[in-house]
Amino acid sequence: MIIAILSTIAGLVLLILASDRLVVAAVRLSKALGVSAVLIGALVVGLGTSLPELLVSGLLSRDGKLDEAVANIVGSNTANVTLVLGLAALLTVISSERRILYREGVLMVAAVSGYALTVADGRVEAWEGGALLFALLIALYLMVTWSLKDADAANEAIVEVEEMLGDDSSTKREVITGFVAIVVTVGAAQLLLSGATTIGEEMGLSATVIGVMLGVGTSLPEMATALAAARRKQADLVIGNVLGSNIFNSLAVGGVAALVGPGVLKDVDIRMLLVMVATAVMAGLFARTGGRVVRFEGAILMLTFVGFFALTL
Repeated sequence: MIIAILSTIAGLVLLILASDRLVVAAVRLSKALGVSAVLIGALVVGLGTSLPELLVSGLLSRDGKLDEAVANIVGSNTANVTLVLGLAALLTVISSERRILYREGVLMVAAVSGYALTVADGRVEAWEGGALLFALLIALYLMVTWSLKDADAANEAIVEVEEMLGDDSSTKREVITGFVAIVVTVGAAQLLLSGATTIGEEMGLSATVIGVMLGVGTSLPEMATALAAARRKQADLVIGNVLGSNIFNSLAVGGVAALVGPGVLKDVDIRMLLVMVATAVMAGLFARTGGRVVRFEGAILMLTFVGFFALTL
């Protein structure tokens, strides 16, 4: 048990540090290559912070633990819009343009709802994984197309990212750093998976509880990014991080998990799926009202997360 605990802690720490450094390397490389700020915000950062979920769910599905893989995605999606957004809102008011909130918010709710429908029948087919990945391509196209219409906002976003990351952008160094970060992230995900699964099994926890715990753990990169942005009063980065991560979790992570390990779910909790969708809608409504999420609403989101976690026990 002690070895499993140490393995879990080490894997989680390495996962957070490596995935965060991977995002930094990707942003700096994008800047050095002259890639649009739209791609940095919509693709690089969103995909980077969802990489832990992708790896953990993929490994779980590969090992025939589809229930844990689904619970990991559900737990991560719910944690993003309750724990991550709620904590950030407690630090500062999270606000953005209503037009942007509406577009990306609706897309996020659609992605989360689509994934919930995919697993609600208790079976995940390979073709459903393919459909989710196809939906991801459509979502990426829409995000990029929308963002290209917001040239001024995109230019401001790249300045904000540069201020947060600094101006060190050696292309060769960032390519090497990014590659090392990917290797470490993969190894850390395997370490975390092995340790957490062992602990859960020895404590007699259900597959759902183990999966949700992993989901919360793999949401820590999003939390670290959101809290750092909130401290710097960069509310748009917080919102983009949460919305983008949930879209990638539902479509990319869910799609890959279905392709790697399709099968029958042994323990589908419809209540958890409903909470996942309901919290996404609730966060969207909070953001739409006045174009911001205030501290009181952040506290409600935090309490909702506590209730969700209690539901899994």
